[in-house]
Amino acid sequence: MAQLLIIDDHDSMREGLELLLRKRGHRTLSADSGKTGLELLAEHGADLVITDLKMSKVDGIEVLRRIREHHGDTDVMVMTGYGTIETAVEAMKLGAVDFISKPFSSEEFGVRIDRLLVERATRAKLEEENVALRVENAYLKEESEADARYGEIVGSSEAMQEIFRWIRRVARSESTVMIYGESGTGKELVARAIHAGSTRRDGPFIRVNCGALSESLLDSELFGHEKGAFTGAEKKRRGRFELADGGTLFLDEIATIAPATQVRLLRVLQERELERVGGEETLPVDVRIIAATNATPKSLLGEHRFREDLFYRLHVVPVTLPPLRARPDDVSTLVHHFLDKLRERTCSPVREVSEAAIVRLESYSWPGNVRELENVVERALVLAEGEVLEAEDLPFLPNDDGGKGRPAGDASGVAAPEETLLPSDGTDLNLLVESLEEKLLRQALEQAGGVKAEAARLLGLKASALYYKLDKYGIDA
Repeated sequence: MAQLLIIDDHDSMREGLELLLRKRGHRTLSADSGKTGLELLAEHGADLVITDLKMSKVDGIEVLRRIREHHGDTDVMVMTGYGTIETAVEAMKLGAVDFISKPFSSEEFGVRIDRLLVERATRAKLEEENVALRVENAYLKEESEADARYGEIVGSSEAMQEIFRWIRRVARSESTVMIYGESGTGKELVARAIHAGSTRRDGPFIRVNCGALSESLLDSELFGHEKGAFTGAEKKRRGRFELADGGTLFLDEIATIAPATQVRLLRVLQERELERVGGEETLPVDVRIIAATNATPKSLLGEHRFREDLFYRLHVVPVTLPPLRARPDDVSTLVHHFLDKLRERTCSPVREVSEAAIVRLESYSWPGNVRELENVVERALVLAEGEVLEAEDLPFLPNDDGGKGRPAGDASGVAAPEETLLPSDGTDLNLLVESLEEKLLRQALEQAGGVKAEAARLLGLKASALYYKLDKYGIDA
């Protein structure tokens, strides 16, 4: 059954067609002018419009033109007693699906209408299948891209695929999440991915770096404070719990919070309510908590600094992110991701990375994890001069092969420092490497008599890289 609109200024023709179409099981509307027909179409819609061509004021060609402009999904059949080839061509060019000349028999008209409706149904089915195919292709593309990426998290290794699967499962719940992992492994990115995949995605995502604030400041930051609660509290302030209401609160470096703050945090988790610092009013909060730490569960409890009851409130759905050294297969994927991400920002000519450079990057253990890799790629893009990033563009990347790689000074003629390279007191590795790099630069300049081109040759550096490093360390030469 279809809804058909007949537009004809001859009453007998219009009424006869209506009767014929109703007998064939269709719903009909009819109008005695083009203007009335367009109004009926706008109000009720139609699958097919059958319009006379020769009518006063608004003729069939104008009706066809306006239908194509405003009702593109409606088919139009034109009929006329003044049929000429030129008129038929004009109507078909404007989008008519058929053209029939008067007089015509009821049988011919009925067959034409049935054929047009079958063709319309076929087109609709094909369009539906095309839409479904486009959706499926988009889904498959998404799934393919998801093999190496989830939100802003990149990794094609099985370890990261398992993390992606875990995020998809966890995001649907309301459970508290605890993310463990070394610095630079992407704990905040995982937290954001969980929020983005949750029912709270339209709510706020609020982050607090607990390790960056003193105890008093953290209390105020988390729970807010009333005016006059302490020196400097000149006005009432909402805390991060209130700001995150209806969304997600990400507590980074959770292991650093003081015992007193732990007590207040435990109460919020248990009761879903809080009081601002210096306040008496109890405020309900609807917040999902995601916490993160670079400590291990064992060390959190073993040092007796972290309340056991708070630990188990947070450790509901735990996950440990793998360090980059545990998934070296992801280094190449990450390097190309950072190349695309940073190329424009660094105004770099680099368009690809050589196999030798990838091997060099994969051979390093990345104590700073993904964050360190991103910094290294950015530095290389700034200093590289060609369209291909070569291993030689990574002179600042330390060898990481247990002392079996290139000695610090054998090829350059620069003596390596006498002190041991192995930190024994928890010294930050990046600071240690930078200290060594600065000493080598000064020694090379001294050996080269202050000639920068010669110092660059001794160190195996490009001139631009040497100038960058001299400026970085404030070395005048």
